[in-house]
Amino acid sequence: MRILVLGGTVFLSKAVAAESVRRGHEVVCAARGTTGAVPDGAELAVVDRDRPGALEVLRGEHFDAVVDVAKMSVNWVREALHVLGDSAPHWTFVSSCSVYQDHSKPGQSVESPTLPPLEDDPTAPFDANRYGSVKVASEHAVLDAVGDRAFILRAGLITGPGDPSDRFGYWPARMSQGGQVAVPDAPDQAASHVDVRDLAAWIVDSAENRLVGTFDGMGPSEPLSFFLGEIAGAVAPQGTELVRVPLDVLERLKIAPWAGPRSMPLWLTESHLAMMFRDARPAMAAGLRVRPVGDTARDSLAYEYELGIDRVRRAGLTASEEYELLSAL
Repeated sequence: MRILVLGGTVFLSKAVAAESVRRGHEVVCAARGTTGAVPDGAELAVVDRDRPGALEVLRGEHFDAVVDVAKMSVNWVREALHVLGDSAPHWTFVSSCSVYQDHSKPGQSVESPTLPPLEDDPTAPFDANRYGSVKVASEHAVLDAVGDRAFILRAGLITGPGDPSDRFGYWPARMSQGGQVAVPDAPDQAASHVDVRDLAAWIVDSAENRLVGTFDGMGPSEPLSFFLGEIAGAVAPQGTELVRVPLDVLERLKIAPWAGPRSMPLWLTESHLAMMFRDARPAMAAGLRVRPVGDTARDSLAYEYELGIDRVRRAGLTASEEYELLSAL
């Protein structure tokens, strides 16, 4: 197969390109090429999607499958469909579980109500609802143009080597240092993940098998205490203690949930308690396979050491912030 990856230099899109090359497919990555290199064996087509008409260089070329991971631009999505949609037999669009209106009720499915669609607005500040709504608009564009050939993947928490968010990587990095590790006292909160390599493999499987439809791309949920315990079991030295910090203490000391600076990664507030508790059975039945949390933790830790274990992070606590938190107990 000849596969076009719109991206191919960072995290998921790079993993898709690498998996496609590994299977012997001819792979073209359309990207600026400034944030990283394409995988060995893939071809780079230099394209800046911020420039109108940039994808015209690919018009007339034949691809058996297109994979689009456009993060937050329905204009990017529409232009790709305009140039390539008529000829591609299979089209993957990577969306997000952020498209849903309600993240408080567990066990919802792809039939659950989504946010209203929003058009691009480069002047608007980023926020979670805007992100989800732009993804909804992008899904609509894909379905309108190539609905009978579309595989729409609403990804959950993507983990593994190459993750730029630090949401998952913070935990194996911190737990590998041992001692007292501050964790949220939310043992029954749901948690789930999908390793980037497993998601990439499913995307390539779906292109090969012409799988169509809309799916939530995440593994089965488990209690957060089990999830963090599996990470600790994989990477923490003997004697490491996971210290549960009451939620009122986290709130009083202005520790942010989920991600970002001064945060407790993967901890969810009440309005989003079920964000990682969705019905994974359709995706699993359609071929998604998710490796154990501990395997991802070990490989993520190796990546953390490549980057520098003590670097400034996008998510998590610094040593002094964690000390402040533990001292407040």
